[in-house]
Amino acid sequence: MAVQALDAERLPFDWQRLALPAVLIVAAYGLIPAYASSYLVEAILLPFLALSLAAVGLNLLTGYCGQLSLGSSAFMAVGAFAAYNFNLRIDGLPLPATMILAGFSAAGIGVVFGLPSLRLRGFYLAVSMLAAQFFVQWALTKFGWFSNYNPSGVISAPRLTVAGFSLDGATGRYLLSVTTVIVLTALVWRLVNSATGRNLIAVRDNETAARVIGVPVLRTKLLAFAISSFTIGVAGVLWAFTYLRTVEPAGFNLDRSFQILFIIIIGGLASIRGAFLGAAFIVVFPLLLSRIGAFLFGGLFDSGVLDMSQRIVLGALIIIFLIAEPSGLSALFDRLKRRIGSRSS
Repeated sequence: MAVQALDAERLPFDWQRLALPAVLIVAAYGLIPAYASSYLVEAILLPFLALSLAAVGLNLLTGYCGQLSLGSSAFMAVGAFAAYNFNLRIDGLPLPATMILAGFSAAGIGVVFGLPSLRLRGFYLAVSMLAAQFFVQWALTKFGWFSNYNPSGVISAPRLTVAGFSLDGATGRYLLSVTTVIVLTALVWRLVNSATGRNLIAVRDNETAARVIGVPVLRTKLLAFAISSFTIGVAGVLWAFTYLRTVEPAGFNLDRSFQILFIIIIGGLASIRGAFLGAAFIVVFPLLLSRIGAFLFGGLFDSGVLDMSQRIVLGALIIIFLIAEPSGLSALFDRLKRRIGSRSS
Protein backbone atom coordinates (compact mmCIF):
# COMPACT_ATOMS: atom_id res chain seq x y z
CA MET A 1 0.00 0.00 0.00
CA ALA A 2 2.83 2.36 0.88
CA VAL A 3 4.48 1.71 -2.47
CA GLN A 4 1.21 2.37 -4.29
CA ALA A 5 0.72 5.61 -2.40
CA LEU A 6 4.26 6.69 -3.27
CA ASP A 7 3.67 5.89 -6.96
CA ALA A 8 0.47 7.89 -6.90
CA GLU A 9 2.34 10.92 -5.58
CA ARG A 10 4.95 10.81 -8.35
CA LEU A 11 4.64 13.40 -11.06
CA PRO A 12 3.63 12.10 -14.49
CA PHE A 13 6.51 11.70 -16.90
CA ASP A 14 6.72 14.61 -19.32
CA TRP A 15 6.85 12.89 -22.70
CA GLN A 16 6.33 16.20 -24.52
CA ARG A 17 9.62 17.46 -23.14
CA LEU A 18 11.49 14.62 -24.84
CA ALA A 19 9.53 14.75 -28.09
CA LEU A 20 11.49 17.59 -29.71
CA PRO A 21 14.98 16.22 -28.82
CA ALA A 22 13.92 12.79 -30.08
CA VAL A 23 12.72 14.23 -33.38
CA LEU A 24 15.92 16.24 -33.77
CA ILE A 25 18.11 13.19 -33.10
CA VAL A 26 16.17 11.11 -35.62
CA ALA A 27 16.55 13.89 -38.18
CA ALA A 28 20.25 14.37 -37.36
CA TYR A 29 21.22 10.70 -37.72
CA GLY A 30 18.58 9.46 -40.14
CA LEU A 31 17.18 12.07 -42.48
CA ILE A 32 20.11 14.44 -42.97
CA PRO A 33 22.79 11.82 -43.84
CA ALA A 34 20.34 10.16 -46.22
CA TYR A 35 18.81 13.13 -48.01
CA ALA A 36 20.86 16.29 -47.38
CA SER A 37 22.85 17.65 -50.29
CA SER A 38 26.59 18.19 -50.12
CA TYR A 39 26.04 21.96 -50.22
CA LEU A 40 23.65 21.87 -47.26
CA VAL A 41 26.08 19.82 -45.19
CA GLU A 42 29.32 21.65 -46.00
CA ALA A 43 28.09 25.24 -46.34
CA ILE A 44 25.41 25.35 -43.64
CA LEU A 45 25.35 22.44 -41.20
CA LEU A 46 29.09 22.13 -40.49
CA PRO A 47 29.64 25.84 -39.64
CA PHE A 48 26.33 25.84 -37.74
CA LEU A 49 27.43 22.93 -35.53
CA ALA A 50 30.88 24.38 -34.82
CA LEU A 51 29.53 27.84 -34.00
CA SER A 52 26.73 26.34 -31.90
CA LEU A 53 29.22 24.46 -29.75
CA ALA A 54 31.39 27.56 -29.35
CA ALA A 55 28.27 29.53 -28.34
CA VAL A 56 27.34 26.86 -25.79
CA GLY A 57 30.79 27.27 -24.23
CA LEU A 58 30.63 31.07 -24.16
CA ASN A 59 27.05 31.02 -22.84
CA LEU A 60 28.22 28.89 -19.93
CA LEU A 61 30.80 31.53 -19.05
CA THR A 62 28.89 34.72 -19.86
CA GLY A 63 25.23 33.75 -19.64
CA TYR A 64 25.37 31.50 -16.58
CA CYS A 65 28.43 32.79 -14.70
CA GLY A 66 28.32 36.44 -15.79
CA GLN A 67 31.98 36.64 -16.91
CA LEU A 68 32.17 38.66 -20.12
CA SER A 69 34.78 37.39 -22.58
CA LEU A 70 35.97 38.71 -25.94
CA GLY A 71 38.56 35.99 -26.47
CA SER A 72 36.47 33.03 -27.65
CA SER A 73 38.21 32.89 -31.01
CA ALA A 74 41.57 32.54 -29.26
CA PHE A 75 40.43 29.37 -27.51
CA MET A 76 39.09 28.03 -30.81
CA ALA A 77 42.55 28.62 -32.27
CA VAL A 78 44.24 26.86 -29.36
CA GLY A 79 41.97 23.84 -29.82
CA ALA A 80 42.54 23.68 -33.59
CA PHE A 81 46.33 24.05 -33.50
CA ALA A 82 46.67 21.78 -30.46
CA ALA A 83 44.70 19.04 -32.20
CA TYR A 84 46.85 19.47 -35.31
CA ASN A 85 50.07 19.07 -33.31
CA PHE A 86 48.84 16.17 -31.16
CA ASN A 87 47.84 14.32 -34.32
CA LEU A 88 51.11 15.19 -36.06
CA ARG A 89 53.53 14.37 -33.26
CA ILE A 90 51.91 11.37 -31.51
CA ASP A 91 51.66 8.40 -33.85
CA GLY A 92 48.47 6.39 -33.65
CA LEU A 93 46.63 8.80 -31.36
CA PRO A 94 42.87 8.21 -31.84
CA LEU A 95 40.83 11.14 -33.09
CA PRO A 96 38.59 11.31 -29.98
CA ALA A 97 41.70 11.45 -27.76
CA THR A 98 43.13 14.18 -30.00
CA MET A 99 39.99 16.28 -29.57
CA ILE A 100 39.92 15.74 -25.80
CA LEU A 101 43.58 16.74 -25.42
CA ALA A 102 42.96 19.80 -27.59
CA GLY A 103 40.05 20.73 -25.33
CA PHE A 104 42.24 20.39 -22.24
CA SER A 105 44.89 22.58 -23.88
CA ALA A 106 42.29 25.28 -24.47
CA ALA A 107 41.01 24.83 -20.91
CA GLY A 108 44.51 25.40 -19.52
CA ILE A 109 44.92 28.62 -21.50
CA GLY A 110 41.42 29.66 -20.45
CA VAL A 111 42.22 29.24 -16.76
CA VAL A 112 45.42 31.26 -17.12
CA PHE A 113 43.67 34.15 -18.80
CA GLY A 114 40.70 33.73 -16.49
CA LEU A 115 42.78 34.61 -13.44
CA PRO A 116 42.07 38.36 -13.85
CA SER A 117 38.40 37.56 -13.20
CA LEU A 118 39.36 37.11 -9.55
CA ARG A 119 39.89 40.88 -9.40
CA LEU A 120 38.17 42.36 -12.46
CA ARG A 121 34.53 42.45 -13.49
CA GLY A 122 32.37 43.53 -16.40
CA PHE A 123 33.95 45.77 -19.01
CA TYR A 124 37.40 45.60 -17.41
CA LEU A 125 37.36 41.79 -17.53
CA ALA A 126 36.25 41.88 -21.19
CA VAL A 127 39.16 44.15 -22.05
CA SER A 128 41.60 41.93 -20.19
CA MET A 129 40.33 38.92 -22.14
CA LEU A 130 41.40 40.70 -25.32
CA ALA A 131 44.92 39.87 -24.18
CA ALA A 132 44.17 36.19 -24.84
CA GLN A 133 42.98 37.03 -28.34
CA PHE A 134 46.05 39.03 -29.29
CA PHE A 135 48.56 36.83 -27.47
CA VAL A 136 47.37 33.55 -28.98
CA GLN A 137 47.24 34.95 -32.50
CA TRP A 138 50.71 36.46 -32.08
CA ALA A 139 52.18 33.22 -30.69
CA LEU A 140 50.73 31.07 -33.48
CA THR A 141 52.13 33.47 -36.07
CA LYS A 142 55.50 34.06 -34.39
CA PHE A 143 56.50 30.48 -33.61
CA GLY A 144 56.54 28.24 -36.68
CA TRP A 145 56.53 25.06 -34.58
CA PHE A 146 52.75 25.34 -34.09
CA SER A 147 52.17 25.11 -37.86
CA ASN A 148 55.00 22.63 -38.48
CA TYR A 149 57.10 25.51 -39.88
CA ASN A 150 54.71 26.24 -42.72
CA PRO A 151 55.83 29.68 -44.05
CA SER A 152 52.23 30.91 -44.25
CA GLY A 153 51.24 29.45 -40.87
CA VAL A 154 48.47 27.40 -42.47
CA ILE A 155 47.51 24.00 -41.07
CA SER A 156 45.53 21.32 -42.91
CA ALA A 157 43.19 18.77 -41.41
CA PRO A 158 44.60 15.24 -41.15
CA ARG A 159 42.70 12.16 -42.24
CA LEU A 160 39.69 11.74 -39.98
CA THR A 161 39.22 8.14 -38.89
CA VAL A 162 37.44 6.62 -35.89
CA ALA A 163 37.74 2.88 -35.17
CA GLY A 164 39.00 2.29 -38.69
CA PHE A 165 36.12 4.14 -40.38
CA SER A 166 37.03 7.08 -42.62
CA LEU A 167 35.15 10.31 -41.91
CA ASP A 168 36.78 12.46 -44.59
CA GLY A 169 33.62 12.71 -46.70
CA ALA A 170 30.96 15.34 -46.13
CA THR A 171 28.63 12.90 -44.39
CA GLY A 172 31.40 11.50 -42.20
CA ARG A 173 32.52 14.95 -41.10
CA TYR A 174 28.91 15.86 -40.38
CA LEU A 175 28.39 12.76 -38.23
CA LEU A 176 31.59 13.49 -36.31
CA SER A 177 30.48 17.08 -35.72
CA VAL A 178 26.91 16.34 -34.71
CA THR A 179 27.98 13.55 -32.32
CA THR A 180 30.57 15.79 -30.68
CA VAL A 181 28.08 18.64 -30.33
CA ILE A 182 25.38 16.40 -28.85
CA VAL A 183 27.73 14.84 -26.29
CA LEU A 184 29.28 18.10 -25.10
CA THR A 185 25.96 19.96 -25.10
CA ALA A 186 24.40 17.20 -22.98
CA LEU A 187 27.29 17.45 -20.51
CA VAL A 188 26.98 21.24 -20.29
CA TRP A 189 23.19 20.95 -19.86
CA ARG A 190 23.74 18.45 -17.05
CA LEU A 191 26.24 20.80 -15.43
CA VAL A 192 24.03 23.91 -15.49
CA ASN A 193 21.15 21.91 -13.98
CA SER A 194 23.29 20.67 -11.09
CA ALA A 195 24.48 22.29 -7.87
CA THR A 196 27.48 23.64 -9.80
CA GLY A 197 25.12 25.38 -12.20
CA ARG A 198 23.31 27.01 -9.31
CA ASN A 199 26.67 28.22 -8.02
CA LEU A 200 27.41 29.75 -11.42
CA ILE A 201 24.10 31.62 -11.41
CA ALA A 202 24.66 32.80 -7.85
CA VAL A 203 28.06 34.24 -8.80
CA ARG A 204 26.51 35.94 -11.81
CA ASP A 205 23.68 37.52 -9.82
CA ASN A 206 25.65 38.74 -6.81
CA GLU A 207 29.18 37.68 -5.90
CA THR A 208 28.95 39.04 -2.36
CA ALA A 209 25.71 37.24 -1.61
CA ALA A 210 27.08 34.05 -3.19
CA ARG A 211 30.15 34.24 -0.95
CA VAL A 212 27.97 34.77 2.13
CA ILE A 213 25.88 31.65 1.47
CA GLY A 214 29.00 29.56 1.05
CA VAL A 215 29.56 29.46 -2.70
CA PRO A 216 33.29 29.12 -3.53
CA VAL A 217 33.36 32.15 -5.83
CA LEU A 218 36.96 31.95 -7.01
CA ARG A 219 36.84 28.23 -7.70
CA THR A 220 33.48 28.59 -9.46
CA LYS A 221 34.83 31.30 -11.77
CA LEU A 222 37.91 29.31 -12.73
CA LEU A 223 35.79 26.20 -13.28
CA ALA A 224 33.55 28.22 -15.62
CA PHE A 225 36.58 29.44 -17.58
CA ALA A 226 38.00 25.91 -17.80
CA ILE A 227 34.82 24.19 -18.99
CA SER A 228 33.92 27.05 -21.31
CA SER A 229 37.38 27.09 -22.89
CA PHE A 230 37.37 23.28 -23.22
CA THR A 231 34.07 23.41 -25.10
CA ILE A 232 35.17 26.29 -27.32
CA GLY A 233 38.49 24.55 -28.01
CA VAL A 234 36.71 21.44 -29.26
CA ALA A 235 34.52 23.73 -31.38
CA GLY A 236 37.75 25.09 -32.88
CA VAL A 237 38.76 21.54 -33.81
CA LEU A 238 35.43 21.06 -35.60
CA TRP A 239 35.80 24.42 -37.34
CA ALA A 240 39.28 23.57 -38.62
CA PHE A 241 39.03 19.82 -39.23
CA THR A 242 35.45 19.27 -40.41
CA TYR A 243 34.40 22.61 -41.91
CA LEU A 244 37.32 24.63 -43.33
CA ARG A 245 39.82 21.74 -43.57
CA THR A 246 42.58 24.36 -43.93
CA VAL A 247 42.96 27.27 -41.53
CA GLU A 248 45.48 29.94 -40.52
CA PRO A 249 45.83 31.99 -37.31
CA ALA A 250 44.18 34.99 -38.97
CA GLY A 251 41.05 32.86 -39.37
CA PHE A 252 40.58 33.07 -35.60
CA ASN A 253 40.59 36.83 -35.34
CA LEU A 254 38.62 39.26 -33.18
CA ASP A 255 35.71 39.26 -35.65
CA ARG A 256 35.15 35.58 -34.88
CA SER A 257 35.02 36.34 -31.15
CA PHE A 258 32.42 39.04 -31.75
CA GLN A 259 30.47 36.66 -33.96
CA ILE A 260 30.20 34.12 -31.14
CA LEU A 261 29.22 36.88 -28.70
CA PHE A 262 26.51 38.06 -31.10
CA ILE A 263 25.20 34.50 -31.32
CA ILE A 264 24.49 34.26 -27.60
CA ILE A 265 23.03 37.78 -27.51
CA ILE A 266 20.63 37.04 -30.36
CA GLY A 267 19.89 33.50 -29.21
CA GLY A 268 19.51 34.35 -25.53
CA LEU A 269 21.88 34.48 -22.58
CA ALA A 270 21.80 31.61 -20.07
CA SER A 271 20.05 29.38 -22.61
CA ILE A 272 21.52 26.25 -24.18
CA ARG A 273 18.81 26.32 -26.82
CA GLY A 274 19.56 29.98 -27.51
CA ALA A 275 23.10 29.06 -28.59
CA PHE A 276 21.68 26.91 -31.39
CA LEU A 277 18.99 29.40 -32.39
CA GLY A 278 21.54 32.23 -32.53
CA ALA A 279 24.02 30.14 -34.53
CA ALA A 280 21.30 29.15 -36.99
CA PHE A 281 20.43 32.81 -37.46
CA ILE A 282 24.06 33.87 -37.95
CA VAL A 283 24.74 31.12 -40.51
CA VAL A 284 21.52 31.46 -42.51
CA PHE A 285 21.18 35.25 -42.33
CA PRO A 286 24.01 36.10 -44.83
CA LEU A 287 22.60 33.58 -47.34
CA LEU A 288 19.12 35.07 -47.11
CA LEU A 289 20.50 38.61 -47.32
CA SER A 290 22.51 37.68 -50.41
CA ARG A 291 19.50 36.17 -52.15
CA ILE A 292 17.23 39.10 -51.28
CA GLY A 293 19.87 41.67 -52.27
CA ALA A 294 20.55 39.95 -55.59
CA PHE A 295 16.83 39.77 -56.31
CA LEU A 296 16.23 43.45 -55.53
CA PHE A 297 19.43 45.05 -56.86
CA GLY A 298 20.88 42.51 -59.27
CA GLY A 299 24.57 42.92 -60.05
CA LEU A 300 24.90 46.03 -57.87
CA PHE A 301 24.72 43.80 -54.79
CA ASP A 302 28.28 42.42 -54.90
CA SER A 303 30.33 40.81 -52.11
CA GLY A 304 31.50 44.16 -50.72
CA VAL A 305 27.97 45.51 -50.48
CA LEU A 306 26.83 42.22 -48.98
CA ASP A 307 29.48 42.35 -46.25
CA MET A 308 28.66 45.96 -45.35
CA SER A 309 24.91 45.33 -45.45
CA GLN A 310 25.34 42.29 -43.24
CA ARG A 311 27.20 44.30 -40.62
CA ILE A 312 24.63 47.12 -40.66
CA VAL A 313 21.57 44.87 -40.47
CA LEU A 314 23.15 42.59 -37.87
CA GLY A 315 24.10 45.55 -35.70
CA ALA A 316 20.58 46.95 -35.94
CA LEU A 317 19.08 43.57 -35.01
CA ILE A 318 21.34 43.26 -31.97
CA ILE A 319 20.20 46.69 -30.75
CA ILE A 320 16.57 45.71 -31.33
CA PHE A 321 17.01 42.47 -29.41
CA LEU A 322 18.74 44.21 -26.50
CA ILE A 323 15.90 46.74 -26.24
CA ALA A 324 12.79 44.75 -27.16
CA GLU A 325 13.71 41.19 -26.17
CA PRO A 326 16.87 40.92 -24.03
CA SER A 327 16.31 37.18 -23.62
CA GLY A 328 16.70 36.68 -27.38
CA LEU A 329 15.24 34.13 -29.76
CA SER A 330 14.91 31.57 -26.97
CA ALA A 331 12.31 33.74 -25.22
CA LEU A 332 10.46 34.28 -28.50
CA PHE A 333 10.45 30.51 -29.04
CA ASP A 334 8.98 29.95 -25.55
CA ARG A 335 6.35 32.61 -26.14
CA LEU A 336 5.36 31.04 -29.46
CA LYS A 337 5.17 27.58 -27.85
CA ARG A 338 2.92 28.87 -25.05
CA ARG A 339 0.66 30.59 -27.56
CA ILE A 340 0.33 27.42 -29.64
CA GLY A 341 -0.30 25.40 -26.48
CA SER A 342 -3.02 27.77 -25.29
CA ARG A 343 -4.78 27.61 -28.65
CA SER A 344 -4.65 23.83 -28.81
CA SER A 345 -6.10 23.56 -25.30
